[in-house]
Amino acid sequence: MSADRVEEVTGVRETGAAGGGVEARAVTAALTYYPVAPGVRLNVRSGPATSYPIVKVLPEGTKVPIFCQTPGTSVTGPYGTTNIWDNIADGQFVSDAYVRTGSDGYIAPRCA
Repeated sequence: MSADRVEEVTGVRETGAAGGGVEARAVTAALTYYPVAPGVRLNVRSGPATSYPIVKVLPEGTKVPIFCQTPGTSVTGPYGTTNIWDNIADGQFVSDAYVRTGSDGYIAPRCA
Protein backbone atom coordinates (compact mmCIF):
# COMPACT_ATOMS: atom_id res chain seq x y z
CA MET A 1 0.00 0.00 0.00
CA SER A 2 1.32 3.45 -0.85
CA ALA A 3 -0.48 5.51 1.76
CA ASP A 4 1.39 8.49 3.13
CA ARG A 5 -0.20 9.10 6.51
CA VAL A 6 -1.96 7.17 9.21
CA GLU A 7 -3.98 8.80 11.99
CA GLU A 8 -5.49 7.28 15.06
CA VAL A 9 -9.20 7.89 15.30
CA THR A 10 -10.80 7.43 18.68
CA GLY A 11 -14.51 7.29 19.34
CA VAL A 12 -16.93 5.99 21.90
CA ARG A 13 -19.20 3.02 21.34
CA GLU A 14 -22.20 2.55 23.61
CA THR A 15 -23.14 -0.99 24.52
CA GLY A 16 -25.91 -2.36 26.66
CA ALA A 17 -24.79 -3.11 30.19
CA ALA A 18 -26.31 -5.53 32.65
CA GLY A 19 -29.22 -3.96 34.47
CA GLY A 20 -30.32 -1.84 31.49
CA GLY A 21 -27.63 0.85 31.78
CA VAL A 22 -25.30 1.99 29.04
CA GLU A 23 -21.59 1.28 29.09
CA ALA A 24 -19.16 3.35 26.99
CA ARG A 25 -16.07 1.74 25.51
CA ALA A 26 -13.28 3.54 23.69
CA VAL A 27 -12.86 2.43 20.09
CA THR A 28 -9.62 3.16 18.23
CA ALA A 29 -9.04 2.57 14.53
CA ALA A 30 -6.31 3.60 12.12
CA LEU A 31 -7.39 5.97 9.35
CA THR A 32 -5.13 5.96 6.29
CA TYR A 33 -4.85 8.90 3.89
CA TYR A 34 -4.08 8.37 0.19
CA PRO A 35 -2.61 11.03 -2.12
CA VAL A 36 -4.53 12.46 -5.04
CA ALA A 37 -2.57 12.42 -8.33
CA PRO A 38 0.05 15.18 -8.57
CA GLY A 39 -1.07 18.40 -10.26
CA VAL A 40 -4.76 17.47 -10.06
CA ARG A 41 -7.62 19.52 -8.64
CA LEU A 42 -10.10 16.73 -8.05
CA ASN A 43 -13.89 17.03 -8.33
CA VAL A 44 -15.74 15.55 -5.36
CA ARG A 45 -19.22 14.35 -6.27
CA SER A 46 -22.31 13.56 -4.22
CA GLY A 47 -22.45 10.01 -5.63
CA PRO A 48 -20.33 7.44 -7.49
CA ALA A 49 -20.71 8.74 -11.03
CA THR A 50 -19.77 11.74 -13.17
CA SER A 51 -23.49 12.51 -13.50
CA TYR A 52 -23.73 13.41 -9.78
CA PRO A 53 -23.29 17.08 -8.83
CA ILE A 54 -19.85 18.37 -7.81
CA VAL A 55 -19.97 19.23 -4.09
CA LYS A 56 -16.43 20.63 -3.87
CA VAL A 57 -13.03 20.58 -5.57
CA LEU A 58 -9.95 19.27 -3.75
CA PRO A 59 -6.80 21.38 -4.17
CA GLU A 60 -3.54 19.98 -5.56
CA GLY A 61 -1.54 17.94 -3.03
CA THR A 62 -4.58 16.71 -1.11
CA LYS A 63 -4.61 13.38 0.71
CA VAL A 64 -7.94 11.65 1.31
CA PRO A 65 -9.24 8.92 3.63
CA ILE A 66 -11.20 6.07 2.02
CA PHE A 67 -14.02 4.87 4.25
CA CYS A 68 -15.55 2.52 1.68
CA GLN A 69 -15.61 1.93 -2.07
CA THR A 70 -18.41 1.28 -4.54
CA PRO A 71 -18.79 0.64 -8.26
CA GLY A 72 -20.00 3.51 -10.45
CA THR A 73 -19.30 5.01 -13.84
CA SER A 74 -15.97 4.15 -15.44
CA VAL A 75 -13.36 6.92 -15.39
CA THR A 76 -9.89 7.15 -16.94
CA GLY A 77 -7.28 9.05 -14.95
CA PRO A 78 -3.58 9.05 -14.03
CA TYR A 79 -3.90 5.66 -12.29
CA GLY A 80 -5.75 3.88 -15.09
CA THR A 81 -9.38 3.23 -15.99
CA THR A 82 -11.70 2.04 -13.23
CA ASN A 83 -15.32 2.01 -12.14
CA ILE A 84 -14.31 2.11 -8.44
CA TRP A 85 -15.37 5.21 -6.52
CA ASP A 86 -13.92 6.14 -3.11
CA ASN A 87 -16.16 7.46 -0.34
CA ILE A 88 -14.03 10.15 1.36
CA ALA A 89 -16.73 11.63 3.63
CA ASP A 90 -20.49 11.45 4.09
CA GLY A 91 -22.01 12.03 0.63
CA GLN A 92 -18.62 12.67 -0.99
CA PHE A 93 -17.08 10.45 -3.69
CA VAL A 94 -14.02 10.63 -5.96
CA SER A 95 -12.95 8.32 -8.76
CA ASP A 96 -10.26 5.86 -7.70
CA ALA A 97 -8.54 6.61 -11.04
CA TYR A 98 -7.22 9.78 -9.36
CA VAL A 99 -6.19 8.35 -5.99
CA ARG A 100 -2.89 6.49 -5.46
CA THR A 101 -3.94 3.45 -3.45
CA GLY A 102 -1.26 1.08 -4.78
CA SER A 103 -3.92 -1.29 -6.14
CA ASP A 104 -6.11 -1.67 -9.22
CA GLY A 105 -8.84 -3.23 -7.05
CA TYR A 106 -10.75 -2.57 -3.88
CA ILE A 107 -8.67 -1.63 -0.81
CA ALA A 108 -11.59 -0.80 1.50
CA PRO A 109 -14.94 -2.40 2.31
CA ARG A 110 -17.79 -1.97 -0.16
CA CYS A 111 -20.16 0.87 0.73
CA ALA A 112 -23.53 -0.29 2.06
